[in-house]
Amino acid sequence: MRLLHTSDWHLGRAFHRVNMLGAQAGFIDHLVGTVREHGVDAVVVSGDVYDRAVPPLAAVELFDDALHRLAGLGVPTVMISGNHDSARRLGVGAGLIGRAGIHLRTDPAACGTPVVLRDAFGEVAFYGLPYLEPALVKDEFGVTRAGHETVLAAAMDRVRADLATRPPGTRSVVLAHAFVTGGEASDSERDITVGGVAAVPAKVFDGVDYAALGHLHGSQTITDRVRYSGSPLPYSFSEARHRKSMWLVDLDADGAVTAERVDCPVPRPLARIRGTLEELLADPELARHEEAWVEATLTDPVRPAEPMARLTERFPHTLSLVFAPERAPDDPDVSYARRLAGRSDRQIAEDFVTHVRGAGPDERERAVLQEAFDAVRADQTVREVSSR
Repeated sequence: MRLLHTSDWHLGRAFHRVNMLGAQAGFIDHLVGTVREHGVDAVVVSGDVYDRAVPPLAAVELFDDALHRLAGLGVPTVMISGNHDSARRLGVGAGLIGRAGIHLRTDPAACGTPVVLRDAFGEVAFYGLPYLEPALVKDEFGVTRAGHETVLAAAMDRVRADLATRPPGTRSVVLAHAFVTGGEASDSERDITVGGVAAVPAKVFDGVDYAALGHLHGSQTITDRVRYSGSPLPYSFSEARHRKSMWLVDLDADGAVTAERVDCPVPRPLARIRGTLEELLADPELARHEEAWVEATLTDPVRPAEPMARLTERFPHTLSLVFAPERAPDDPDVSYARRLAGRSDRQIAEDFVTHVRGAGPDERERAVLQEAFDAVRADQTVREVSSR
């Protein structure tokens, strides 16, 4: 069976104020064309279909168009909700839509109930694990500690239990939206940290033939059987080096996996350039970036006059301007923001405790701080879900 694995469409999202709807529509065209050209048997979409819980109407219309076109091809599609989606909204009409071959899996309680498809070698069971917010699903899975690994492991126990009841030789595919250990994140993904830990080990997916992952925006191979497709379009300059693609996956009669990447059309390349303003305006090596979307980091010791206006004369698609004056580490003008760069909320809080009383927190105090951060995040998540 040949699968096309994609995820993280983020329909409705902009790129530094640039409307991406046209590029997203171009991706849907490419997706449909790839299904036709490569004889795809099933499409899997591993979450974050939309960029937010209540997407703009134009994004909903594009999603509707995608569903109609995929259904029109007669190729089954399995989709799950991601952490950006409203699972309830995305799942509306799932039963009816399923009759057209578009299978929406947004209910955590149904993660052990597969979509079963057939090919010349027998059945393939597709299990959809929507994004599992630990604080909200721990009771459903009967776990005492709300953590990503705990709830995902419980969901996979249901998958393996159902698979054990299937005829011998049944192959299996799991769709999941999570941060798996070994994956490389970018600035584009929303933080899903709980208990100081967001990542889950790849071994959670042991026992299935292929795990089609979503959440991280870079295409990645965790193992031969566990892969991220990545987002089809860039959504931050941290993705400047990404090769945007989908996975074309073949499952043979025994469940062995072979996979190749199918590149996605990118509307404009990304470039990150750094130097003084005069260097950026004069350097001939930067000519290749003149038609790219540009993030420029200026290292001038004193902020130059009208830097954006001058930059856009050479780089008309400059979208982001960052000031990072090159100063000695002991320079008192080094900004507070730079000193905090790359540090977690808990680390910042621990540094504050150390600054105030002269000694850092002990293990008990660190646990209290982490519990406080988790409680705030869980409350915020509940509020967000309630508003959906």
